[in-house]
Amino acid sequence: MRAPATPSLTSGLLTDVGRQRQGGVNQDAALALDLPQGGLYAVADGMGGHAAGELAANLALDALSQHYLDGRGAPPHRLAQAVQAANLAVLRHAVGEYVGMGTTLLAALIDRGAVLIAHVGDSRAYLLRGRELHRLTEDHSWVAEQVRLGHMTEAEARDHQWRSVVSNALGGEERVRLELHGLPTQPGDRLLLCSDGLSSVVTDQELCAILARPLPPDTITRLLVNAANDGGGPDNITALIVDIHRDARLPGYALPPRREDGPMYVDVLLTTQRGNSLMTYLLLMIAYFTLLGIMLVPERRSLIGLLGTSLLLVLLIGQRLTQRRRTQHPLGAPAATLGVPAPASPRESVSQPR
Repeated sequence: MRAPATPSLTSGLLTDVGRQRQGGVNQDAALALDLPQGGLYAVADGMGGHAAGELAANLALDALSQHYLDGRGAPPHRLAQAVQAANLAVLRHAVGEYVGMGTTLLAALIDRGAVLIAHVGDSRAYLLRGRELHRLTEDHSWVAEQVRLGHMTEAEARDHQWRSVVSNALGGEERVRLELHGLPTQPGDRLLLCSDGLSSVVTDQELCAILARPLPPDTITRLLVNAANDGGGPDNITALIVDIHRDARLPGYALPPRREDGPMYVDVLLTTQRGNSLMTYLLLMIAYFTLLGIMLVPERRSLIGLLGTSLLLVLLIGQRLTQRRRTQHPLGAPAATLGVPAPASPRESVSQPR
């Protein structure tokens, strides 16, 4: 599914069956949807047999886009609710011959000068900023958990027999567990969403080198798919790239911070996000009581108005400073850094037929 890119963004996506999947069925799916102030982008990697996996991935993306467009409220809430709707769409179709089907889901919502990441499973999001490649997601898998605990290295995980076994996916239970966080964007940022058919074959350092090439997104996606196929192509491969060209102001809502405790049930996550809105309620209460005081004690209206306005300004400035501190260093250490440019290899030729 494709939609025209906005002038401030360009995108490219490519999905490929790979070289070792029998039957030629591609269980990956991708979405690029233009929005008035950005775009909604997503990758889904289905599971549960050829027909079931393909159906699950497409059901999830259809439900995600439709429910986000129809939803209300702040974009973080709408995105989380859209992921829950996608989960239910898959779960309700997992009957009869489709019992046990599921899919990963990775969504990126670009809203003005920020990107929100919603993540379920082991598809990955990366951000190339300058010469550094940052991984924006952690895999929800048994192998990834062993790496985080120090029981396994990244190299061992890449070749482990259970590397494709996810611990979290859409369609497994009524309430989805997901990660949701946001960060400011900058002109020149290049965002990559991909299925594990790419990230499990091409190393972070190789991804960094390819993504840093000054080529349009459509060309880069072909280079990435070629690299995964030249590495054996053991799985379906999907790459979706979004380039950010213009600076834009941050949205008015607080960006959800990245958490270290893994995915959360959607209702718990939304309750946590609502807790971040207490400042809004406090500001409204101050404004209400200021107006009430002016009406009840008109002879003191100047003093009451001055005190109320001063308190509102102090709280607004404090809120803005707190948000700025949270967004100054949201990326952490890079997964890879661009080294000395290497000469183009044969596998990077976009003219090779696939």
